[in-house]
Amino acid sequence: MENERKEVKKGILLFVMISGCFLSVLNQTLLNVALSNLMDIFNVTATTVQWLSTGFLLVNGVLIPTTAFLMKRFTTRQLFISSMLFLLLGTVICATAPFFAVLLIGRMIQAVGAGIIIPLMMSVILFIFPAEKRGSAMGLIGFAIIFAPAIAPTLAGFIIEYVSWRWLFIGLAPFVLIVILFASKYLVNVSETAKSKLDFLSILLSTIGFGFILYGFSNAGNKGWGNSIVVFSLIIGLLFTVFFCIRQIKSNDPVLNISVFKYKVFTLTSLLNVLVTMIMYADLILLPIYLQTGRGFTAFEAGLLLLPGAVINAVLSPVTGKLYDKVGAKPLFIIGLLFMIPSMWAVTDLTASTSFMYLMTRTIVLRIGLSFITMPLNTSALNALPKNLGSHGSAVVNTVRQLAGAIGTAVVVTIYTAQVTSHASKITNEKPTASPEQIGSLSSILGSGDAYFFMMILAIAALILTLFMPTKSAIKEETDAFESA
Repeated sequence: MENERKEVKKGILLFVMISGCFLSVLNQTLLNVALSNLMDIFNVTATTVQWLSTGFLLVNGVLIPTTAFLMKRFTTRQLFISSMLFLLLGTVICATAPFFAVLLIGRMIQAVGAGIIIPLMMSVILFIFPAEKRGSAMGLIGFAIIFAPAIAPTLAGFIIEYVSWRWLFIGLAPFVLIVILFASKYLVNVSETAKSKLDFLSILLSTIGFGFILYGFSNAGNKGWGNSIVVFSLIIGLLFTVFFCIRQIKSNDPVLNISVFKYKVFTLTSLLNVLVTMIMYADLILLPIYLQTGRGFTAFEAGLLLLPGAVINAVLSPVTGKLYDKVGAKPLFIIGLLFMIPSMWAVTDLTASTSFMYLMTRTIVLRIGLSFITMPLNTSALNALPKNLGSHGSAVVNTVRQLAGAIGTAVVVTIYTAQVTSHASKITNEKPTASPEQIGSLSSILGSGDAYFFMMILAIAALILTLFMPTKSAIKEETDAFESA
């Protein structure tokens, strides 16, 4: 009977946290297709409007490294409800924003809530589930994390086309309020708190370090790697991050315990996480560019093309979670990458007549591959650590993902931009009578193919790295060793 009650509590706990996570990720991705409309509404440039995404990423990026400290200092209930209150406050400010600066402030407040919730959820799962059941639990979280961005482009495209951009926020607010009420009634604390002293210097170093790195990479795609602001941001960011890491190594009570990298499986999965996240984020940027710039599709049509693959990805996530519990990570990673590599190769030779159905099928294949990798990657990383390092491992995993997303997007956009310029000059020489629109469209299509070739190389590198992953039995022996030590 006692076990049943515990199971019910776990069920309610997961339901409340997954609902909050779903709304948080949905909010993060909902605005992507609305940026061009918001440029016209608020009369701002592309560089300015981009701050709605860059600013969100920056706040997230500087907050995530501190989540290990926050989880030690505050209860699960306090942190979760606080994150949802930040999300609600930011949503209300965005919905009523009279001008762009207010919208940006609201977006930054939303990001505070979003930055806490995913690392918090991963740590809770590590604490309440034994290692052999974490894959299934992570699979359910994967459903929320993947399904939200799956429906976001189509949902946002529909709302912008038929209602008003404000409904992107008005529609979200009641659901956030319901989750807060559920959390107040049902959410329980799963770990003990400790009176840990906050190391303000470490927080300052990580904020400047990660903040400048993310800012530098976020702007490199638009401004170019030679831009003085980009170079300055990356140098400052790297310097302060090095100082932060040195301080954490020397500290007896670090804000972010980077000794997690002593564990081989954690380090390998972190490297894999970088490559897979780069591919995933870059595809989400590159495919809409090809569809809208190269082919003239609307944001709504681009969203519809992405929808089936992302829904299949979300549905498969709980299935691959259960498979992880049975067979371990290595076979799943290999299967996933054997889907991903052909899906990248399939779009290295894009043309102006590549069919909608071909692109949709290719995206489905990519998403099937990702479903075998994304959540098993996080689970295997956290399972490789002793329980006392769980919250630090979760913070590192999410920091790595944020940085990899920014780096991947910047690198791929840079390759795309350079290749578009190169192809445009060739087309102008070969076809002097071609109109600027034809040159722009064709060079965009060819540039997309070149960028996808680079992403295929990343996927092959990830497959090679996977071959060095230990088997499930070898990982279990290592885990048993450090748990009995």
